[in-house]
Amino acid sequence: MATLGLIEYKDASPEVRAVYDDIMATRKVDWINNFWKALAHDPATLKRTWEDIKQIMAPGALDPLTKELVYVAISVSNQCNYCIASHTAGARKKGMTDAMFKELMAVVGMANETNRLSAGYQIEIDEQFKG
Repeated sequence: MATLGLIEYKDASPEVRAVYDDIMATRKVDWINNFWKALAHDPATLKRTWEDIKQIMAPGALDPLTKELVYVAISVSNQCNYCIASHTAGARKKGMTDAMFKELMAVVGMANETNRLSAGYQIEIDEQFKG
């Protein structure tokens, strides 16, 4: 259960409803997920986070599937079960296959292992990598 509960659309202030409406219109859905309902307790954070997500996840130099895959990888590393579920679903909608997911998890696992080894051994950065 969310720490402060969830704010449903019918119970939301006009300010929160405006953000909810934008989320649904932008994502072409007819529902609000629990992440946004939990953030709605702080309308300023809700609005700021939604605006930032909209900007960052919009088409750009990285294609939408790549952005979702990166989001899944970071969510796995941060152990955020909600974000793993949400962005895995988003990646699947954008074309992620089971084979892609398995390969992504192999890369995430390897990166986490080698990152920890590098940090533990306090390895000096090669001059060729600088610059």
